[in-house]
Amino acid sequence: MIGRTQETRRLQEAFTSENSEFVVLYGRRRVGKTFLVNETFGGRYAFQHSGVENVGLREQLDYFRQSLCVYGSYRCPRLSNWREAFFELRQILSRDTTGKKIVFLDEAPWLDTAKSGFVPAFEHFWNGWASLRKDILLIICGSATSWIVDKVLNGRGGLHNRVTRPLPIAPFTLKECEEYAAWKKLAFDRRQIAECYMALGGVAYYWSLLLPEFSVAQNFDNLFFAPNAELATEFRKLFASLFKHDAKYVEIVTALASRADGMTREEILAKMSPPCGGEISRYLRELEECGFIRKSNVIGTIKRGAIYRLIDNFVLFHFKFLKDRKGSDERFWELSYEKPSINTWRGLSFERLCFWHIPQIRRALGISGVLADVYSWRGKSDAPDERRAQIDMLIDRSDRMINVCEMKFTNDQYVMTEDESQKLRRRIELFRAATGTKKGLMPTLISASGLKRNANSAFIQSVVTLDDLFRE
Repeated sequence: MIGRTQETRRLQEAFTSENSEFVVLYGRRRVGKTFLVNETFGGRYAFQHSGVENVGLREQLDYFRQSLCVYGSYRCPRLSNWREAFFELRQILSRDTTGKKIVFLDEAPWLDTAKSGFVPAFEHFWNGWASLRKDILLIICGSATSWIVDKVLNGRGGLHNRVTRPLPIAPFTLKECEEYAAWKKLAFDRRQIAECYMALGGVAYYWSLLLPEFSVAQNFDNLFFAPNAELATEFRKLFASLFKHDAKYVEIVTALASRADGMTREEILAKMSPPCGGEISRYLRELEECGFIRKSNVIGTIKRGAIYRLIDNFVLFHFKFLKDRKGSDERFWELSYEKPSINTWRGLSFERLCFWHIPQIRRALGISGVLADVYSWRGKSDAPDERRAQIDMLIDRSDRMINVCEMKFTNDQYVMTEDESQKLRRRIELFRAATGTKKGLMPTLISASGLKRNANSAFIQSVVTLDDLFRE
């Protein structure tokens, strides 16, 4: 199994624990949650069941009864409600004397159909029986992160503070994608792997669709632009699977897709129709928990003026190239590969890729052991043109230094012109004047191919390269 070392360790620790454990895995669709559990435990389940999408209570109970029969309840009567279903599950587990018993409920949010009574019955199963024993490992997971967070992790009912091991499953890093590419025998170098990451993110299932006999461009055409391309309609499925009522979430990411520099909460609200008022905080929190957006606090504040950016690579690729696509050229990417519009996309995507790899950037700068926060900064929007500026990444360190990061994706070493040098110096000066910071400001370049030193680049103090982002 590629990566997932820490996640596997935590699952194994739960299995060897001397007490019953309640583990919740959550993360975006296709990220590999079910695969992780199956690979860790090899199917050694006392009971396993997967919820079924878009069916009602009666059918969910019938499917659950079939699973009960498979795992030993051969004469299980037809179930009338979830209370009866969990009682039958208790009977199966009580007869098992083999030690720690793994109960895996996959796609658990789909079991909770309208007015089904699933959550109270599930609460009673854990609180009134399983948690009182020492031999139950209960694992639930599901792509509907909003349900997992609201009903289980942050629920105010019987499951409040009952989860013993919450386990978010993040997308792969560049390093893990490189390992996966090697396993699949993809003949891609690091720049090509980075380009795949710009469109697919670190979503394991998307990477599994790449074919070794195709180039990057051919793979993109095959996945996105060919007739019946598998990922051409993935966007609709993605949000429908994560959020039961997905319209507002889609509206928010649509607004954010229009602004590469991000938007404040108030700017997002102004784009929504009708306004969603106090619900906006929940929508933004859940989108952040799913990894679609990133909240960057403005340096010197805690909440006021925070900037939200859409950072999910696949979603941004959808809005850039698929959403309004009217053409039918199935070789679109191959024929457009070196066009300015594609190169511009690569440049913006590289900035998002950097935000996904902040731990690697900190290691490359030698500040892993220094407490630090990552902020953004934007000058006042009503300021004169010459006073407007924005810095997307500021690494504010406890050793009284701030790395002011500039991100560039070029084929060769980045050559800083006099004009670019003056722009960066000006942004730094405006930032110091606006914030009044007394900390040292370190101009930092994050460049795919490094920096070509010249008279204009002399003030750059630190350089991070694409190779650095591939390190552990």
